[in-house]
This record gives sequence, structure tokens and C-alpha cells, in this order.
Amino acid sequence: MLAPKKVKYRKLQKVQAHGNATKACTIDFGEYGLQAAEAGRISARQIESARIAITRHVKRGAKVWIRIFPHSSITKKPAETRMGKGKGTPEEWVAIVKRGTVLYEIEGVAEDVAREAMRLAAYKLPVATEFLAREIFNEDSRS
Repeated sequence: MLAPKKVKYRKLQKVQAHGNATKACTIDFGEYGLQAAEAGRISARQIESARIAITRHVKRGAKVWIRIFPHSSITKKPAETRMGKGKGTPEEWVAIVKRGTVLYEIEGVAEDVAREAMRLAAYKLPVATEFLAREIFNEDSRS
């Protein structure tokens, strides 16, 4: 499971992901990608579950990149506890995702296999997603 090795502050304030992503919004490594169509929080378990769905579908015949990491902690207080007495303990780690962030990239398989693998991964995620394909230009079309 993904989690940071060391953080400066264990308990973070709640952050809302407003606006569009300015970083990690294009395909940089692979040929195909899965992009978030809305903002939200994705837990470390959901990230890992989607990764497993991708690698199982391509039968480990492709290179997969995970472009998000769960840096933020989510705290919870125990059940049936009175109000007050400080903030709860960190329970899980989440990635704050803005609209347009590329979540996963894949390379080394045909487009229909990649599209199906990303569709299976999208079922595991709490945000709406879109399939992306890298535009490949040859030298004649650049001029």
C-alpha cells in the first residue's frame, strides 16, 4: 500500500481540490493514459486496486506508471467518543486530485487492450475518468 515514509506534520487540514490541474495533465511517459474528469480524493487502497486491475488485464505485458501519490492523511475519531479532546488519529492516506490530472499511463500494448484495462481501473476509482491517447506526430506534419 502506498504511504509516505516520513511527513513533517501527521495531521493535515482538509483540502478541497478546486480548479483544473496545471501539472501532470499530459501524457509524459506512456502511450495511453487515464485522466480524472472531476476533482476528488483517491485513497491508497483505491490507487492500488486500480493498478492491480490494469496489470491483470494486460497480463503483465505492459509498462504501467502511477502518476499520483497519497500524501495527505485522513484522521478519524473513535466511535461513540464525545466532542473535543483534540483531533483524531491518522487512519488512511489519500491523493488530492484535480480535474485533468493523469492518474495512470500505460505503454507496450494495443489501444483496445489499453482502453479495456483503463475501463476496468476506472471502476475502482471514486472520480469520473477519461481515456487519453498520445498524439504521435511524424516530421512531415510538424512543419
